[in-house]
Amino acid sequence: MDTTRNTVLEAWMAEHGYSSNSLADAVNRALERLTGRPGGLDGSSVRDWKAGRVTWPKSATRKALEDVSGLPAIALGFVPRGRPSSTPATPQQEDPDMKRRTLVGGIAAAAAAAAAPGTATRRIGMSDVDRLQKRFAEIIASDHRHGGQLGIEQRAAALADEALNLQNAGSASQRVRSSLYASAAAFRSSAMWAAIDGRRYDVAKAHMREAQALAEMSGDQEIKFRIWSHAGTMYRHMGRPADAFAANDVARNLHLTRRDPLFASLGLARQGAIHGAAQDRTGTRRAFEQAQDAMLRADPADYRPVWMLAFYDQAELDSLALSAHLSLGDYSTAEYHAHRCLSALRPHMVRSFAITTTRLAHAQLAQGAPDAATATAMKVPVDVATQHARVTRMLQEFGAALRATATGSSSVQTWTEHTATWRMAA
Repeated sequence: MDTTRNTVLEAWMAEHGYSSNSLADAVNRALERLTGRPGGLDGSSVRDWKAGRVTWPKSATRKALEDVSGLPAIALGFVPRGRPSSTPATPQQEDPDMKRRTLVGGIAAAAAAAAAPGTATRRIGMSDVDRLQKRFAEIIASDHRHGGQLGIEQRAAALADEALNLQNAGSASQRVRSSLYASAAAFRSSAMWAAIDGRRYDVAKAHMREAQALAEMSGDQEIKFRIWSHAGTMYRHMGRPADAFAANDVARNLHLTRRDPLFASLGLARQGAIHGAAQDRTGTRRAFEQAQDAMLRADPADYRPVWMLAFYDQAELDSLALSAHLSLGDYSTAEYHAHRCLSALRPHMVRSFAITTTRLAHAQLAQGAPDAATATAMKVPVDVATQHARVTRMLQEFGAALRATATGSSSVQTWTEHTATWRMAA
């Protein structure tokens, strides 16, 4: 039996203050709500999970654990029985060696040297890839809680390098090598996203170029989609809608979106957000109608990568619609989507809660409700308000708009006193 420790679960428990016994108690309570019968877990059950002795708990237990954590089981480091750890790379239609050396010359040459007969020091296998995938789940969880932090970017970039270094550490099958490139691309795309979220756009573009090259070498359509979709979001934040459309179209035109309606839905929802930034009301409405339809057609039982399962759902679709309608100046519709998003948001989406709440405050203020808007903005957690670059800027813009539209009101005084407490907490 594979007894590789579940470090993802351990990290999640440490971050949320759970001991083995307290997590077992929480899951037992969730089981009772689900089944009507008390659960029978104890601390030793959770220790079996952490030690890797149990890699895929029973279905009811998994559902209860997901209810407690707000994360799918695979995002907590569990591995479904009988499911391959990664998908073999798609065959290339053109000369792969020439294309790959062109894309990332030095990296590819090093990998080729590592694969040469007689140079390998050990055999690299899928267990090495599985270990990296667990680390990737840790990065995803940290991003949803903290978002945009330089530390997340640096950690993800270091793990991308670690995945590439394994190419030089020994011999491996083509499947394993493709999976290592996919892992490196996934980590690099997380570094890219952290830089985008932290408004470090020049750095994000550098991560993007390397991630794109690695994704091509892997042949993995899912990670290609993630990178190009992130690129579309980056250009939208930068105020470059033409580039945003072009990048997002690369993601939307991948065969993956024809095979899986959920990927099609995400591509369309992000397209809708770009239409909003471009002041195209008709395009916005059409894109979100199509995104909603595609989401309803998606089979929730289909296999999807951890990064997709961890964030894209109805709440995220409404979050993107909120952004689009806010850009269009359709504030009542923006408020509608904000409330829908907040009502469906999963507990681990701390960064998303802060962004959605701030956008809701903007929508309320624009409709002439400064008191309600101020009360909403004050719900943003202090640590996110002061440490997340995108949220900080949005709240600064809210304060400026509040002072401009409600000069001398009690709302301005309340907001000024509230923000003063941030400086004391910092």
